[in-house]
Amino acid sequence: MTWADFRFLMDRGTGLAQRGMTSLRTRGLQATWQRVLKQFHRVPMSQRMALYLPEPAAFTPFAVPHDAAPRASIVIPVYNQFAHTLNCLRALAEHPPQSTIEIIVVDDGSSDETEASLLQVQGLRYHRRVVNGGFIAACNDGASLARGEYLVFLNNDTVPQPGWLDALLDTFVQHPDTGLAGAQLIYPDGRLQEAGGIVFADGGGSNYGRFGAPDDPRYTYLREADYCSGAAIAIARTLFSRLGGFDTRYAPAYYEDTDLGFAVRAAGLRVLYQPASRVLHMEGITSGTDPKQGIKAYQIRNRSVFAEKWHDALKTQPPVSATLDTAALAARRHSILVVDAYTPRPDRDSASLRLFNLMRLLREEGAHVVFFPTDLGHVGAYTGALQQLGVEVWYAPYAEPPPTWVREHGHRFDSVVVCRHHVMREWLPLLRRHAPQARVVFDSVDLHYLRERRGAELANDRALARAAQRTRELELDIIARSDATLVVSEVELQLLSQDAPQAQVEILSNLHHVQGAGRPFDERRDIVFVGGFRHPPNVDAVLWFVEEVWPRIHARRPDLSFHCIGGDTTAQIEALSTRPGVVVHGHVPDLDPYMDGVRLAVAPLRYGAGVKGKVNLSMAHGQPVVATACAVEGMHLRDGDDVLVADDPEAFAQAVLRAYDDAALWQRLADNGLRNVQAHFSLDAARDVVRRQLLPHR
Repeated sequence: MTWADFRFLMDRGTGLAQRGMTSLRTRGLQATWQRVLKQFHRVPMSQRMALYLPEPAAFTPFAVPHDAAPRASIVIPVYNQFAHTLNCLRALAEHPPQSTIEIIVVDDGSSDETEASLLQVQGLRYHRRVVNGGFIAACNDGASLARGEYLVFLNNDTVPQPGWLDALLDTFVQHPDTGLAGAQLIYPDGRLQEAGGIVFADGGGSNYGRFGAPDDPRYTYLREADYCSGAAIAIARTLFSRLGGFDTRYAPAYYEDTDLGFAVRAAGLRVLYQPASRVLHMEGITSGTDPKQGIKAYQIRNRSVFAEKWHDALKTQPPVSATLDTAALAARRHSILVVDAYTPRPDRDSASLRLFNLMRLLREEGAHVVFFPTDLGHVGAYTGALQQLGVEVWYAPYAEPPPTWVREHGHRFDSVVVCRHHVMREWLPLLRRHAPQARVVFDSVDLHYLRERRGAELANDRALARAAQRTRELELDIIARSDATLVVSEVELQLLSQDAPQAQVEILSNLHHVQGAGRPFDERRDIVFVGGFRHPPNVDAVLWFVEEVWPRIHARRPDLSFHCIGGDTTAQIEALSTRPGVVVHGHVPDLDPYMDGVRLAVAPLRYGAGVKGKVNLSMAHGQPVVATACAVEGMHLRDGDDVLVADDPEAFAQAVLRAYDDAALWQRLADNGLRNVQAHFSLDAARDVVRRQLLPHR
């Protein structure tokens, strides 16, 4: 061990002890103990982030991406430490973003090889300050030189991970009220350094998630933060200018990023932590980590400067005694737990689309939403899509089994929504025991016993009828023990008024964004069906349509194709692809080309329950529908004006051909279908029910 190694350990030990004593005096025992546990918690190697690093090599000239009209200007302040600057620039060069950029390096008076080397980097805008002024001065100088729509401040002791910038900038597109977006910062050993910053009532700050696992569900969803560390943040250039840049009262450094976050929020915009943007950060390379010496000493001085400037705003911040999780997890907002058997896949089935849009609506209403799939699965982009809405999604290996998880987290929730009766049957006792304060709402998705009863009647099967009766008993028992029940149609509401007259029941139907008219009549062709084939009524519907209806259509219009779209195709469905004009696609990730480009949709369901998402989906794109009476049940649709309805093969075929060839009829159906979705099945149409049943005490 060298003297430097020994000194590091001594400084670290005494620093931890000093901060621990200060924390005890200001935050109390519980919050301090939580911080101690996080400090020494060892994240398993399997839960640490695998990081990209440029291959080590001596400097040779290279080029970085640059554009004359950049979307983003990356400003990198540097002072010596050229090896780190080189790594940062090589990372930007080796994995260029999709967005157009310029890179501005502001040299704050380096005395090493920084200037001589960077002048050889093609595409780099190099600016050398006359005198050393510190981090704030260098960043403000870089901002004054920038031409991009967005300023991105990036420390030179970082290694941006592939895709980091596009994810950071996409935050402003997906969430237009974003004022500032900050990246997830990761230590070189793969542990989390920061998932957004927290400021307490005394002006003290803390990096949420420090020393945790980067993929822990608490740190992987888009979340409002008090501030984000200036090591990797983005802000609109015009906003930065309007706010006066980094406040020079904090010069040379420290608390300027915290101050900027508060200024952004005071301007009515949000500071968002973006977990999809990941940046390796060395931390303390330039200024060290000891707050008693060097530039780092300004951290203590500037805390009092910050506290004085934002005295009134700090009154609404969490108390210093609050734990980090309590302070970070939207404790001041209505908190809702949503439980389903699996993570919604909105491009695969209508129930998933409805649940996804319900969580979107809850987020729009300002609620903090937590989603727990009982299969504990992380399903890639589907999980990520929820996280980008700002939903806290739990999954293995971080989620404990439900009894343990509810015991730990149940106290957090004001409301709980559980989907499907078999899931609610397991969860209801746990929720009553460990979340007694929560309003527990049963989301039936559709009444399973009604669908099963109709299937048994169509098949004339007594065994299926007995199974449907058993499902009825279970479902009605759950409805009786829940605080409220959600159904999707007036038909189901009326049924429960007879079968469960004491229950509080409301309609929360399918939820769709109205996409608009799509392409006109003359630019569309063919016929389409959309529906997942794990759902038996969809299998029956397509088999009946292809065997009984399609031959009648194909005989008169052999130029048409029938596009069958849906995942989990059965062997029977796959075999239909041998029929003339039938194209079995299976799962299609992007339905828009078929919704906007195919002239007509069919919904030939012969049994089922609930409201049919396939009908809503087509109508939301201005695509007319021909359907059976079962398929449009409870959807406020008028035959001949909003939809064409037929139940026998010949009538169904005639309706398809009529709507396909009559441009005026087609246009009337398309326009009225769009109005129907807006009036009955849009997010706006559902707001009152959601506010009444899920946000009653907000």
